[in-house]
Amino acid sequence: MVRPVPTRTRFRAWRRVPAIAGSLAVAALLLGVSVCSRAQAADDTLYRAWGGEAGIRAVMQDFVPRLAAHPRIGHFFKDTNRQHLSAQLTAQLCQVAGGPCVYDGADMRAAHRDLGIGRADFNALVEALQQSMDARGIPFGAQMAMLARLAPMHRDIVETR
Repeated sequence: MVRPVPTRTRFRAWRRVPAIAGSLAVAALLLGVSVCSRAQAADDTLYRAWGGEAGIRAVMQDFVPRLAAHPRIGHFFKDTNRQHLSAQLTAQLCQVAGGPCVYDGADMRAAHRDLGIGRADFNALVEALQQSMDARGIPFGAQMAMLARLAPMHRDIVETR
């Protein structure tokens, strides 16, 4: 029987992955332009590993309330329509994972402009996303693959001063 690695430990390990390091963080979050390439879009392996659209929706339905209740970043979501956010994130992650969904929401830069989101805020969001993925049984490799595809959004979300 394989025991899961504690989230905090996995989070530290994930930061060391070269393709992701420096882009670490979150989805105060993920309401933006898809970062998937044509090659990623043509390959639905990640989409299937997440359980398709239903699996992605289940993770987002766990994730959005987790964000709103988060002690460090919950204030970013206090006036957010949670049902709409969950639907937008579902469409976005579905598209990024190579599924048939089309995300038509705001780009990341516009959606997060002037919110004052810092690196620590983004990292807290990633931690919350990892907790939701764990809670919904997303395999570790599929978690890391999704985070790698989402990581480039960091530069459009986090405000550097």
